[in-house]
Amino acid sequence: MKQEMFCFQCEQTAGCVGCTGKMGVCGKKSKTAVLQDELTGAMIGLARAMNAADVVSHDTCRIIMEGLFTTITNVSFDDVSLEGMIQKVRIEKGKVVSCCADCENTSLHADDYSMDELWQADEDIRSLKSLILFGLRGMAAYGYHADVLGYADDVVDNFFVEALFKLGYCETADELLPVVLKVGEINLRCMELLDRANTETYGNPVPVEVPLSVEKGPFIVVTGHDLKDLQLLLEQTEGKGINIYTHGEMLPAHAYPKLKKYAHLKGNFGTAWQNQQREFDNIPAPILYTTNCLMPPKASYRDRVFTTEVVAFPDTVHIDGNKDFTAVIEKALELGGYNEDTSFTGINGGKSVTTGFAHEAVLSNADAVVAAVKSGAIRHFFLVAGCDGAKPGRNYYTEFVRKTPADTLVLTLACGKYRFNDLDLGKIGDFPRLLDMGQCNDAYSAIRVASALAEAFDCGVNELPISFVLSWYEQKAVCILLTLLHLGIKNIRLGPSLPAFISPNILKYLVENYDIAPITNPEDDMKQLLGE
Repeated sequence: MKQEMFCFQCEQTAGCVGCTGKMGVCGKKSKTAVLQDELTGAMIGLARAMNAADVVSHDTCRIIMEGLFTTITNVSFDDVSLEGMIQKVRIEKGKVVSCCADCENTSLHADDYSMDELWQADEDIRSLKSLILFGLRGMAAYGYHADVLGYADDVVDNFFVEALFKLGYCETADELLPVVLKVGEINLRCMELLDRANTETYGNPVPVEVPLSVEKGPFIVVTGHDLKDLQLLLEQTEGKGINIYTHGEMLPAHAYPKLKKYAHLKGNFGTAWQNQQREFDNIPAPILYTTNCLMPPKASYRDRVFTTEVVAFPDTVHIDGNKDFTAVIEKALELGGYNEDTSFTGINGGKSVTTGFAHEAVLSNADAVVAAVKSGAIRHFFLVAGCDGAKPGRNYYTEFVRKTPADTLVLTLACGKYRFNDLDLGKIGDFPRLLDMGQCNDAYSAIRVASALAEAFDCGVNELPISFVLSWYEQKAVCILLTLLHLGIKNIRLGPSLPAFISPNILKYLVENYDIAPITNPEDDMKQLLGE
């Protein structure tokens, strides 16, 4: 029987095999998933045309980044938006083909790719191509955010075209495996680009304590990752008696000096993205979604949901590229907010969280860190990071962090930290034991810190007293994992379950070459990682 859809790109996929019915576990309908496949095939067709024409313009690559970003889990649930994106890609392909009218067999090169070829391929080829495609989708989000701030990189642009082209033509593991690792290499470059874009635009993050309470009066909750959207909203709400609260991956915005200067950027509302249907249900305020992590909004608050950029959901208001947030502002004033200051807590009862320990904040104290390691005050570092999700078993990460010994530091980033970021783990010297480095793309900061420590101790990263305990949910986690593999980092613990798109043979390769292992239980994993 023909499947209505096929999707296994996220951790929650049905039965750890794939979503195949009328609707995916994420809430995406089968028609939407089919349109995403059509969009992906059209982008491979565009890459074919660009390869034939030997033309790679940034404007065209921006369309590719936009299209790839659109297909990330929990971004677009809107068929009309997807159909518009498909047309946008095909119109661009027509322009590229017209520029290459004399090219031999141009029409063959420009054919769209049928994703059925990928999903029905030999399981190892399907696995490698999925790693490439899903890694590209995650990397495209980072490239897109950098581009919004005016930062681009020709090497990154060229690789999107190269990798999509190879998805359509390469059919052997020997051809595909180097592309998998190159996704990790180029993603490192892309994360560095975004880090430079963010820090040169908004300043280097500084450690800050962020309250979880909401002051009385009108307010807006901003979720997602895009700092530019937050900046524009802060500018348009200044002096209007409306407070702004971050949510999810927008929390690290509080650490950037040029965003901190806005007095009405007050605090953080809510916890991780998967709790939004409960946490957003009754708040007297609008919610602005700037990137992925949109769950299908309940009817009870759908009229308070606003989307922008590539995020879209039927029957919600979408803010276009002009970025006029008047509708959001008017809704905030209409709803009025709470009548009095209202207290909330994190998952573990904490009333505030800290953030801002990016590479500059940590490395500016590198001498103190090195001295603490040499003296034995810091015995071990744990990077406990990645995406959160709703599947049972993710309390592992809360318990793991709780059980970390008092002479260890915990580095964290991405939305998985909401499982434990309100815990008070105490300090080692002047350092809190829990250091939030930022968004998922701030894995770049963790890599910078690990590399600096390796240089200080004249050893490789794998020889450092540092362990990587990662959680994954969607495609940004895939590209970060591939970056760690590109860097040769071993002994990664991954959970809460292994990706459905990793075939047994590819998993065997990763285990044999990188010692990747699934999480088991906090106590046993802790002992093994500490060598006890």
